[in-house]
Amino acid sequence: MSERFLITGALGCIGAWACAQLVREDVPVVVYDLGADTSRLGLVMSPEELDRLTIVAGDVTDLAQLERTIADHGITHVIQLAAMLLPSVQADPPRGAAVNVVGTTNVFEAAKRRGLRGIAYASSAAVYGPGAGGRVEDAGDPTSLYGVFKLANERTALIFHRDEGLRSVGLRPYVVYGPGRDHGLTADPTLAMVAAARGEGYAMRWGGRCQLQFAPDAAAIFVAAARSEHDGATVFNLGGPASHMTEVVAAIEAAAPEVAGRITFDDVQLPFPEEMDDGGLEDVVGQIEWTPLAEGTRQTIESYRPAAAVSSPREPGS
Repeated sequence: MSERFLITGALGCIGAWACAQLVREDVPVVVYDLGADTSRLGLVMSPEELDRLTIVAGDVTDLAQLERTIADHGITHVIQLAAMLLPSVQADPPRGAAVNVVGTTNVFEAAKRRGLRGIAYASSAAVYGPGAGGRVEDAGDPTSLYGVFKLANERTALIFHRDEGLRSVGLRPYVVYGPGRDHGLTADPTLAMVAAARGEGYAMRWGGRCQLQFAPDAAAIFVAAARSEHDGATVFNLGGPASHMTEVVAAIEAAAPEVAGRITFDDVQLPFPEEMDDGGLEDVVGQIEWTPLAEGTRQTIESYRPAAAVSSPREPGS
């Protein structure tokens, strides 16, 4: 049976990589995003591949537009990535609630009305509180509005499944890194890699141990989760191996020896568990092959080298 994917928030990092994978599989993709900056898509896709995307200037807070787009394009699966990240939610909580909570609820409602076959949506490690364990069920005490909103979406998915039979898979990324990851607090490892591609140093604002998830790998899991048509409203952590920030620095210096000693970090642990169990994710999406940190770092730095002399990354925390 043929597939047609709608990806909300597709101009972000994970969205761009999901688009790239699906286009290379000859699957029609509708990009649904209010933004106009296609630079991340251009970073990971060729001009010929970009021409195969259908781009809709779409707002997830507009249920009528969302449902109309799904109907007009014969959408079968949706990946819901549209969200304001933590700094933006802090700056404008009402708008953050509208996009992150109402927007996700609209995706569920539109999917229910149109009978979509599969939904994957992005939750976050921010649903955990300080001192929490690393199991999926240990989440539930977020310390930010961003985390509260993401937790609300997980509970909303459960109600939609109980009352309407709507199937969905929620995924909690931790520290996604790689080409196109240039926004938000946890973008610091990627921003350090971009700086290294320019031969410059960079001071990351946090350290400790965490799970670093290479963006193409994360995107592939979202695609597989949507395709799984899993009968439930289950939430999983993305999982993967944990690394200390000293290992990130070592990987950067190995790929760009010219910056040795100039990539630093503040040894402050993120307020989430160092490592979170995926909770049986592979039972739903199949075997996951994680790109080793050294290889992901090398690929990221190499992807930015051609533009290093003429461009610069966004400011951290922007």
